[in-house]
Amino acid sequence: MPVPLPPEEARQFIDTDQAPAAHLDMLNALSFRTAVAGLRLGVFEALATGPLSVSALAERTGTDPTGLRLLADALVGFNYLTRTGAEYANSANTARWLLRDAPGSFVPVLSFWGTVVTELWGDLETSVRQGGPTVDFYAWLEKRPDTLADFQTMLRRLSGWLAEEIVSLVPAPGSEGRLLDLGGGHGGYTIAFCNAYPQLRGTVVDLPGALAQGEAAVTEAGLDDRIELRPGDLLTADLETGYDLVLLFNIVHGYDERQLAGLLDRVAGALRPGGRVALLEPLAEVPQRPPGVADSFVRAFSLNLFHTQGGRAYRFEDLAKLLAAAGFTDPEQHLLTRSDADHLVLATRV
Repeated sequence: MPVPLPPEEARQFIDTDQAPAAHLDMLNALSFRTAVAGLRLGVFEALATGPLSVSALAERTGTDPTGLRLLADALVGFNYLTRTGAEYANSANTARWLLRDAPGSFVPVLSFWGTVVTELWGDLETSVRQGGPTVDFYAWLEKRPDTLADFQTMLRRLSGWLAEEIVSLVPAPGSEGRLLDLGGGHGGYTIAFCNAYPQLRGTVVDLPGALAQGEAAVTEAGLDDRIELRPGDLLTADLETGYDLVLLFNIVHGYDERQLAGLLDRVAGALRPGGRVALLEPLAEVPQRPPGVADSFVRAFSLNLFHTQGGRAYRFEDLAKLLAAAGFTDPEQHLLTRSDADHLVLATRV
């Protein structure tokens, strides 16, 4: 959690510049790492049923009592835990967000970003110096099934939050249309479109590990006969042709401009004339987006994309030019009411 500061102390760092704001960033980085450790060691889950002493908590989590006490005290200082006498308990915010079974649990997000930051951000300076990524992100992800599951869970939950609005913004794909979802392994958006249009048939192309959640979701939705899950690399797989709608949701930011241009060419080849491509993206430099959590996340996310994949968050103007070069016309940008960070971009194949 952000370091708890009384107003007078906060003003020194934020309003008057009497103290270095970087000191707060340092403490917040330590807070993040401490919370990740608590999550990985099972501290929050062990306290889900009530307060425990250090010895009892250490026994449940299989940890050293001295090390655990120091970690728990740090978590108290960052408001993840509370302490009464010799017993520790989850704070209200932790009980609401950091237990896996809590509604809308933040655990997959914290777990995923904890792994990314601790494993991949150690050589951030190298990618900035050399102008490209130091790792193949998706290959790295495929080797870490737990992290991949967290990643797909994040995307699936986002689809559950945004799908209804997105479906309403995309023109109907035809009475017996065909949809191609590139990189939507969790299946959420394809399921939403197929539910909205009973005659629509969908194909999802993604890496094998990413399709695991999608397979279960499609079966649960009773759409096995209408949605095909096809393993493959988006840049090399045979996409076939004649689609009415292609989804590129949270995909294009993972590629540099050269790769993205090639991908959009492939998408144009898969669409019938008059077919549409839909991009869901955290766009950069959006005047309508005020400073705050969403804007800060997009900026940091763009840096992470460059470091881990060679991509970035693109401006709408950048995407419009790339779409035009690939044979698309009439690009539209839609600001989503349910997310300050995500935008829908639509274009039509000539």
